[in-house]
Amino acid sequence: MESTAKAGQPHRDAKKRGFFGTILQFFREVVSELKKVVTPTRKELINFVLVVLAFVIVMMLLVTALDFVFGKLAATVFAGESLWPLW
Repeated sequence: MESTAKAGQPHRDAKKRGFFGTILQFFREVVSELKKVVTPTRKELINFVLVVLAFVIVMMLLVTALDFVFGKLAATVFAGESLWPLW
């Protein structure tokens, strides 16, 4: 029975705390979560940076290819240009 009473307790306390008490509780929870943050090691950081750069490069190539294809299709449909040669 105690777990049920405790589960409902924070909701009741929120009404009793008031506006500024709620803000204070929010900042306490923020500080509590920030204490859990772990700084990555140098090796992890380099790995993360390389993964992000690889992803960005792949996405740039994909967007460039799609832009080229759709640009050629639009030029073919609206300007009557030929699809071949592609450049």
